[in-house]
Amino acid sequence: MQKEIVKTERVDSVLVVRLNSPENLNSLTSDLRTQLGAAVESAENDPSVRSVFLTAEGRSFCSGGDFSMLQKANDPWSVHRRFRHLSRWLIPLISLDKPVVIGAKGHAIGGGMGLALTGDLLIAGESLKLSAGFFRLGTVPDIGVMYHLPRLIGMARAKNFIFGNGTLNAQEALELGLVAKVVPDDELDAAGLEQASRLAQGPAEIMGLAKTLMARSFETTLTEMFAYEGFGQVLAMSNPEFKEGLTALINKQPPDFVGAATKHKVD
Repeated sequence: MQKEIVKTERVDSVLVVRLNSPENLNSLTSDLRTQLGAAVESAENDPSVRSVFLTAEGRSFCSGGDFSMLQKANDPWSVHRRFRHLSRWLIPLISLDKPVVIGAKGHAIGGGMGLALTGDLLIAGESLKLSAGFFRLGTVPDIGVMYHLPRLIGMARAKNFIFGNGTLNAQEALELGLVAKVVPDDELDAAGLEQASRLAQGPAEIMGLAKTLMARSFETTLTEMFAYEGFGQVLAMSNPEFKEGLTALINKQPPDFVGAATKHKVD
């Protein structure tokens, strides 16, 4: 029986996804990537999942690439196949049309740092260390680092960090805006789940739509972004979550976005 390297559980409308290979610091083995992809697909296909909380067992979030695999499978076709498969789980995770909260502590190295940056909010335990490490190994940054890091902190800072094989602690990452909140390690699960639950109670589908549009902002002209906003608003205002939000605001009462979405899907 295959080990459950990625565990999932439901907490109301939140899907908690937990990397579960602490013995190798949750390195990105083939099995871990495959099981993580299955968890992402589950979140994507289940409309009752309104947000995701991705975190990890053990003292570190993710140590990056699996050295054993890298030693055995570094020929061109093995690398090509691995990265072709990467797009089957990493891109769906990045573009998931519902909020994703990451909870990370300990080390997030190389591709592990890339994985930590895939969500919409990163909650850090006090022990978190985001490390580049790619050039120490002699590889180019991967797992979305070259896409996300320049967008999050600017090209100059990203180059300085990557070319310097840099490490950021939790507080430094917070000051740069990479991290939304820093909490004691033993409070990380509770803090991350609280954020994911808060987002799940909001207009999750419309948040997902906004997320899709914002992802295009760095490669899109102002005119095109205005057009995207218009198309997005057409969809948003036809969604029961908008109708619930508007009615609640007019009536000065709390909105029930979850109930509105559930009723719509039942009907």
